[in-house]
Amino acid sequence: MLKVNDLKVNYGGIEAVKGISFEVPEKSIVTLIGANGAGKSTTLRSIVSLVKPASGSIEFMGQSITGLDTNEIVEKGITLVPEGRRIFPDLTVLENLKIGAYRRKDDITEDLNWVYDLFPRLKERSWQAGGTLSGGEQQMLAIGRALMSKPKLIMMDEPSLGLAPIIVQGVFDIIREINKQGMTILLVEQNAHMALHAADTAYVMETGSITMTGTGKELAENEDVKAAYLGKAK
Repeated sequence: MLKVNDLKVNYGGIEAVKGISFEVPEKSIVTLIGANGAGKSTTLRSIVSLVKPASGSIEFMGQSITGLDTNEIVEKGITLVPEGRRIFPDLTVLENLKIGAYRRKDDITEDLNWVYDLFPRLKERSWQAGGTLSGGEQQMLAIGRALMSKPKLIMMDEPSLGLAPIIVQGVFDIIREINKQGMTILLVEQNAHMALHAADTAYVMETGSITMTGTGKELAENEDVKAAYLGKAK
């Protein structure tokens, strides 16, 4: 579904992403893991054209999306759940969700009900201001808002960041559930344990390069990965 080929991204004089290539098959969960500053978030932001690549190509559904504007990429079916959630705190839950569907011309009722089925807490709080929700509920809202654009591929940047362990488990349960319902997911996540156990395919990024790839299970059992990212000595 998504093919990234020899992608390079510069920040000033610094090469943040150094010619990486990877694929995201349809209906799969693919994760990028790595330390802070590895280039994971920059990779996601370049796919949706929030950061312009220096070189390389990005294909989606067999068509080049390199150089397109962000709104054109969203229309083609890619959406990003940003790090830090970035909901609109003064708008209600329902208004936040409707903003996710702002480019749609069709009836959104069915998808709104689907989001409410996935996140009953959002339905209960639909008239509450987004800023009054807990961190976990705001993450649910950020995911729900992204789903309202009716994407083919949803990218999530650090969805577990700052959340209590029990809430993190709930977020990953939802990630698995929307994938089971046919959604393709590209996940950037510092919680390597949760990410690898959810992912079909995983890539390890270090200082702008992909250094390792395999199934989630393979990398979860890899001794180097355990030592570096899972807090387990070799």
